[in-house]
Amino acid sequence: MEEISPAVALTLSLANTMCDSGISSSLDITELENVTDAVDMLSDQKVQSFSNGEVEYMMEEDVLVVSDATIISEGLIVVDARSEISLPDNGRVLATAIILNETTIDQVPTAEVLITSLNHDVNMEEVVAASSSEVVVIRFPEENHNVARGGGSRSVYELDCIPLWGTVSICGDRSEMEDAVRALPRFLKIPIKMLMGGDHEGMSPSLTHLTSHFFGVYDGHGGLQVADYCHDRIHFALAEEIEWIKEELLCERNNTGEGRQVLWEKVFFDCFLKVDDEVKGKINRPVVGSPDEMVLEAVSPETVGSTAVVALVCSSHIIVSNCGDSRAVLLRGKESMPLSVDHKPDREDEYARIERAGGKVIQWQGARVSGVLAMSRSIGDQYLEPYVIPDPEVTFMPRAREDECLILASDGLWDVMSNQEACEFARRRILLWHKRNGALPLAERGVGEDQACQAAADYLSKLALQKGSRDNISIIVVDLKAQRKLKTRS
Repeated sequence: MEEISPAVALTLSLANTMCDSGISSSLDITELENVTDAVDMLSDQKVQSFSNGEVEYMMEEDVLVVSDATIISEGLIVVDARSEISLPDNGRVLATAIILNETTIDQVPTAEVLITSLNHDVNMEEVVAASSSEVVVIRFPEENHNVARGGGSRSVYELDCIPLWGTVSICGDRSEMEDAVRALPRFLKIPIKMLMGGDHEGMSPSLTHLTSHFFGVYDGHGGLQVADYCHDRIHFALAEEIEWIKEELLCERNNTGEGRQVLWEKVFFDCFLKVDDEVKGKINRPVVGSPDEMVLEAVSPETVGSTAVVALVCSSHIIVSNCGDSRAVLLRGKESMPLSVDHKPDREDEYARIERAGGKVIQWQGARVSGVLAMSRSIGDQYLEPYVIPDPEVTFMPRAREDECLILASDGLWDVMSNQEACEFARRRILLWHKRNGALPLAERGVGEDQACQAAADYLSKLALQKGSRDNISIIVVDLKAQRKLKTRS
């Protein structure tokens, strides 16, 4: 493997994305190089360097622009160990640093990060020499010095988790609207032990929770009551289960990826079953709008039910729970990845389960449970117990750099469009919106619905109608790129 000179990999953020004051500052950068990943560090490809002034770095699809005013993107930057990074005035840099001081990428020890104020007299050569070139100096204004040294920094995982979403829910050719969608940005702080190992995978020990965003699509049938109840209730039930499951985090088995998968399966299983029991009047339920008031009565007639596909999105993972034939699909790079599998009566394992329970799958305009319901799992539908069950299937998916967007939708979309088609159309519409309207500053993204995602969701719904969908159509598009960067010519 090719040798490389000592360097420090930093993830940098500007003050306007981190400071309470929201003051924007310029960043004085000397001799920086931008790379996309560790492989690029070791390749012979030419990397454009950044210096003071405005420079554009051309990639396959993205451009990173650095100007005297702001940096509009957060990313991995390689800095020579003797380089100096400084922020004038009220600026602040918070970073996790690693030193590539060995000859191969396989050995990556952690660098010491020395933080000083701007007016503090530091001899760079003496500092570097004393620390065997494993120091990167980050200088702060004097008034921010105590904050930096006091461990008040936020992990870059937290900073990158910006809620960007758009929704659409239309009746289509149906006489009644029975779908519901829910988007709750910054919904809940998830204990980091529910997501990562005991060492937090290199993150600061002071970081104990990650912010998550909640998205849900509910496709009702037989009436709208159950879908509406899921819209109002499931996220609260989920928060209750997460609160109660914290005791389980003390168990050693949950420190592995397999253990965390099992943990999330239990959380969502208990959540969905609780809501199902409330819908059927088996247990007390809170009255919508009056959470302190409890009643013991069914939400709807026993012939009414709903699908439920929900996603928790945070900076490290996407957790999807599905019951029914709504679907969640992730676009990673240029390939679609289903994060749920439809619960159809003719699915081999579902067919066998229904038969074991004494039920029948009958072909009538498609496979149906008892010749009636075109899905094998749902919330509600008490008249089809025990053949139709509310048990969800859960996917615990680590985030990747290549993640583009996430789509949650009812079968009004998926009946006429493939996963790959939907993801490609959504991505193109997001990029087209940014090309036409320009890239918004990070501080302005994540406030209310994202217009680019909204444009993508609207386009998908119209395309589904053109392709012949006759059902209610409900779609949530989530942009997983904190900052969209477009190709421009130098």
